[in-house]
Parts: sequence; structure tokens; C-alpha cells
Amino acid sequence: MRKILYITLSSLLLLGLGSCQDNSKPNYQYFPNMYTPVGYETYADSDAFSNGIEAQLPVEGSIARGWQPYDYPDTNEGYEAAKVNLSSPIENSSDHLEAGKELYGVYCAVCHGKKGDGQGILMTREKFLGIPSYADREINQGSIYHVLMYGKNAMGSHSGQVNEIERWQIAQHVMELRGKLLK
Repeated sequence: MRKILYITLSSLLLLGLGSCQDNSKPNYQYFPNMYTPVGYETYADSDAFSNGIEAQLPVEGSIARGWQPYDYPDTNEGYEAAKVNLSSPIENSSDHLEAGKELYGVYCAVCHGKKGDGQGILMTREKFLGIPSYADREINQGSIYHVLMYGKNAMGSHSGQVNEIERWQIAQHVMELRGKLLK
């Protein structure tokens, strides 16, 4: 009796293990996207790539998604034009001001100081010298936006770090700091 039970259990175990042997169709896939390719091919065979496999240039005048054109050149004339003609499309509000203050603390205060007086930690440690106070400059939101877009003098562009709305929020906060410095 014991022998029959042993043979039955062994055969059931072998039968159970044998049913899992089809490696072409696993029972469970932990990461199915690793087994199944994405439904498109980047450089598929088509007439568009008849001269070899290479990426194509975008159509002239096309604008990348999420990017807004900026019509002022990276020159002193462009800076002056932005200072005169460029105005913020966002309203002056406490929400934008608070967001601008937070962004300023991350990207600007290290050089310009928390008060905008040019006494940031990099200035006090003499890593960068000659950072001006906002009170010493004739600036407005348009000129601040332009400088954030392209940079000026030793300051580099921040257009890769902050988007269009965030630049305007920072400009609002800088103007508030300037107002406090002028009092």
C-alpha cells in the first residue's frame, strides 16, 4: 500500500513538473515588457529612410512640444529690447510669488543671497566676486526673464533648469526683493 502511494505521488509530481516544460510560453512573466517588444520600430523599413538609416531633421519652423519661442536675441540689444517690451503673462499673485521664492532659493540665492544683495554663500566664500545687488541695477521682470533665458556676464543660462512659467515666478520674487532693498 505504501509503495502504491509512493508511486502515485511520484508520478503526479513528475507530471506536474513536466507540464511546466514549455519554455516558449512561460506561465507567468514578471516583466512582460522585457519579453514582448514595443509595438513600433524606430527606423522601420519605409521610403522615408531610402538613403540609409538615419534620423531626419524636423520640418523648418517646427517647435518642440512644450517650448515657447523667444524672439529676443542673446545680445545687449536683445536685453534692452526685452527690458522695454517684454512683460509677464502670469498675474502677480501670492502663489506665483511663493513658487518664485522657492525656486530663487534653489537656483539664485547661492550667488545673489537670500535678500538679493549679492551676498550669497559663493560670494562670501570668494568663489565668485562682483555679484551685484538688485538695488544697484535698473531691472524689471522682462530683463530678469531675459537674463534667466540667456545668462549675462559670468551668470550662465538657466533655461534648461527652469521653464517659462518658473522664470516669470522667479522674476516676480526678484522684483519683490529689489523693492525691499530700495526701502
